Amino acid sequence: MNAILAMKKTKQQLHESGFKLTPQREATLLVLLENEKEHLSAEEIFFLVKKKSPEIGLATVYRTLEILTDLKIVDKVSFNDGLARYDLRKEGAKHFHHHLLCLNCGAIEEVEEDLLGEVEQVVEKRYHFLVKDHRLTFHGICHDCQENEKKK
Repeated sequence: MNAILAMKKTKQQLHESGFKLTPQREATLLVLLENEKEHLSAEEIFFLVKKKSPEIGLATVYRTLEILTDLKIVDKVSFNDGLARYDLRKEGAKHFHHHLLCLNCGAIEEVEEDLLGEVEQVVEKRYHFLVKDHRLTFHGICHDCQENEKKK
């Protein structure tokens, strides 16, 4: 997504929720936009933000990430490495996107398709449960690792 457009939309979302797009929040969001394909931890985000805005503190980055998570601008995810990671939610996405996690090399690939629409309907009907969101991570072996294994 265009960074300027994303910034405008985020500013509007923050404003509608009673927040301002402060320089610290803008710097944090810019790092997320610049590293859109990465799944950065709060500490990794902090170090990248600190390069742009040396005055910013880790607590400010954490607070910003919590606000952005609460507003569903970013999603907080875990890939079983003990770290919370942050991922920009795609514009207009009804749900969080899915991931493929390689058990050999740790590579993470995003799956953009919403694969669980019918499953949600079954869950809602059978269990009388109103689904608000869902997450799905496939654990397996990526194509590159499979190819490398064949070469051995």
